[in-house]
Order: sequence, then C-alpha cells, then structure tokens
Amino acid sequence: MTSGFVGRNVELGLLRTRLQRVTASGTAVAVAIRGRRQVGKSRLVQEFCDTAEVPYLYFTAIKGMPVSESLGEFLAELTRSGIVPDPATLPESIGGWPDAFRLLAASVGDSPIIVVIDELPWLAEQDAVFDGALQTAWDRLLRQRPILLLLLGSDIHMMERLTAYDRPFYGRADNLVLTTLNPAEVGSALGLDAAESIDAHLITGGLPGILRSWPHGLPPLQFVRRECADPAAPLFGLPESTLLAEFPAPDQARRVLEAIGSGERTHATIAATAGSRSGTLPSGTLSPLLHRLSADKHVLSVDHPLSIKSGKPALYRVADSNLRLYLAALRSMQDLVRRGRVDAAYDLFVKRWTSWRGKAVEPLIRDALELAALTGRLPWQDVTAVGGWWNRAFDPEIDLIGADRSPIAGRVIFAGSIKWLNTPFDRHDLAELTRAVTSVPGFTPRETALLVVSSTDVEHSIADAVDLVWNATDVLSAWS
Repeated sequence: MTSGFVGRNVELGLLRTRLQRVTASGTAVAVAIRGRRQVGKSRLVQEFCDTAEVPYLYFTAIKGMPVSESLGEFLAELTRSGIVPDPATLPESIGGWPDAFRLLAASVGDSPIIVVIDELPWLAEQDAVFDGALQTAWDRLLRQRPILLLLLGSDIHMMERLTAYDRPFYGRADNLVLTTLNPAEVGSALGLDAAESIDAHLITGGLPGILRSWPHGLPPLQFVRRECADPAAPLFGLPESTLLAEFPAPDQARRVLEAIGSGERTHATIAATAGSRSGTLPSGTLSPLLHRLSADKHVLSVDHPLSIKSGKPALYRVADSNLRLYLAALRSMQDLVRRGRVDAAYDLFVKRWTSWRGKAVEPLIRDALELAALTGRLPWQDVTAVGGWWNRAFDPEIDLIGADRSPIAGRVIFAGSIKWLNTPFDRHDLAELTRAVTSVPGFTPRETALLVVSSTDVEHSIADAVDLVWNATDVLSAWS
C-alpha cells in the first residue's frame, strides 16, 4: 500500500512560510483553505501541525451540531491542546463564539501557536453571528497575538464568500485552494510508468483516500480488478459519499449531474435526459442549475470551442474524473459486486474503459500542454490557452487548439489530435486531422502548426509530417 504523506510539498512550504511570519512578527496570520471533499485538506493541515513543533488547537465542526455543543467541543480541544499553561483555569462552559474567541486570545502567550477550525461553513450555517464574531475577535483581539489561524472548508462557495468583498472577513486571510494530486504526484506515489500514472490519475481523480489503498507498483487495471472484490472499497465508497454529501436527495440538480456523468454534454441532450415524463427540463430550470453546479459547487466544468470566432455549443463534463467514472461505470460495478458478481463487474469496467478513457484524458492533456506552454517547454512562445474546437454538428471535432488567448483567440497557433488507444497514430489518423483542421476559424495552412499526442508510438512518417509529437512521458513531465 502507499504509505506516509503523499505530495503537497508546495502547500506545506506555504504554511511553513506563514508560521515563520508569525514567529518573526509576533502577530497573527490567517489562511482560508478550501477544496472539494476528500481532497486532503485535513490531512495536509494535520501533517503540518505534527511537524511544526509548536502547540496547536485543532477543532472540527460537525454538521447540524447545536451551537452549545460546538462550543463545548471547542473548549475541550482548547483544554487538550497544551496552549493553556494551566487548563484548570478554564471555565466549565462558554456562552457564545465571541466568548470563545476572547478566551482563546487570553490563553495565548508570547510563543507562536496554530489554531485550526475545520469545516468552518458548518459553524456559519449553525450560528448567524459566527462570521461577525470571528471578524470582530480578529480585529480586536487575535491579530495582535502570535497565532497562525487556519480556516478549512469543503463548501467551496461558502469558503469563497468568507473572504469576499462584501463579507466581514474580507482582506483578512490569505486564500489557499487545495486541488487533487497531479498525475506526476500520483505516479511517484504509486511507482508507475508514465502511461499507467495517467490512467491511475483518471481512475482515482488524484484523491489521496483512494491512493492509500493502491498497492505500490500495481498496474491500474489490476488495481480495479482487485477492488472489485470489495463493495466498500475506497474506489467505490469515496465518490459515493461525495455524491451523497453534495446531493443527498434525488432532486433535479442530481438528475442533471447524472445525465452529464452518463455522457451527455450539450444543453439540449442534458435537458432531455434529466427531464421527466412531462418532457425535457425547461431551459429556465436547467440553465440556473448548470450555473450553480459549475460556478458555485465546482462539480461541473464547462468547455467552449476555441478559435478566432465565438462558437457554440458549450460542453459540460463532471470536473472530477473519479466521480465521472463512478457515474459512468463504477456505480453499476458496485451494484454487481454487492450481488457477488465480481467477474461481471470487472468485465463491465473493461468494456467501458477504453472509450471512457479516450474522452476523459482530453482535458488532462490540454492542461498539460497549457502548463508546458506557460513554462516555455513548447516550441511556440505565444501559446497561453489550450482547448478544443467543434461546430454545432460536431463534424469535425478537433481535440487540441493552442491559441494566444481565450475565450476568443487572436491567433490559432497549433491544432492537434489525441489518440489514447493501444494502437499507434497512423497515416489514416493524420489524413483525418489535416482534413478536419481546415474548418477551424483561424487555421492557416503551413502557418498553423500540427500536434499529435498519443499514448503509444506514432508511425515514422507521421513524426516527419507534423510539428510536434507528444507521448505519455511528455504529458506527465508537464507536472514535474
């Protein structure tokens, strides 16, 4: 099994820098850390606290807990933390969050400490005055103490609002957005080669909770086969818990998400699939749902065709590849495993894996190319955005477009194709690419470069006919 703490060296470094600032100045620093569920926020902060060599208080809110009980838990954590020289001097109870923060401020000496409030949105949900109490205590009491205050939350929208312009804590905290582990970190943790690392990232979504159950060096398909023996395995359990936490009831939002997870991409097809017996979901209902799922909850990603002209339609996809795979295959597999049909579950995965992977890898490769462009590792200096292009008929659909800006490019710098199969990119694929790219607004023959990304080798003649060929190693190296 993968053991120990995986990755996050940059994030640990950022937190250590903030603690050094507290130590040097003797005054407080606040950091708001947000990220989706299961991404490892609590594990990161616990690792930081364990290695910081200063006293720390780690308080985790519980959804739905009455305010009085939350205050009791906070007092208990303060008593156990070692921050207070004589815990016997602490009161038996706290009357409210203003009193809790006053007690905390009075307990801090001259040496730096760390205070963690995990799942902070649940406190704001339980107590309407919490945000204001935190802001007042920060300004009047805590800011002048040597405290590193870490505020964690999985409700991304509420955490964004915490430090927004019109909110009490605006301008008082640094923001740290914790994303999933990248493909290079996944590969390093699991001891896999480049192609297997990318597959492992697609399967796990880069979630540490799944990676910890993955035996070191085990190839991706063998890992899935192994997990099929356990219906409660993290591969099934983590996306299931995420879905239930975000969408506890089978409402319209969940039907929309499931429609997109099943492969629907456009507004029209999502409306038809997520509709009911009375017909398709009306645009006046669907459009606000899509906006909430993408802009507020960050569960969906929205892709727009990239060229020198604005284009339609927008395409929707589930942002997290593990949840996307769960909706497309893992959920059905889990049902089979629960019925004891392990072989049937794995056969279902194998049947759906190749076509699913071919589409799921596209945004990952676009991200890799964009990272490589921004760090000067592509032969074209002006590339700042990488996307795809399609028309309303999806004929053609171009996998890769590199441009000088987005959403509307000033210049199309390269166009390309992705072939993530077990066969090489051949002359037939090249012929299809050269025919299709002429439809892209802004593509100029002999000026716009051609790019091929393939999981396996390309035919020798192909390498001479295009400007750049990338393989799995090149993709993975973008994160190195």
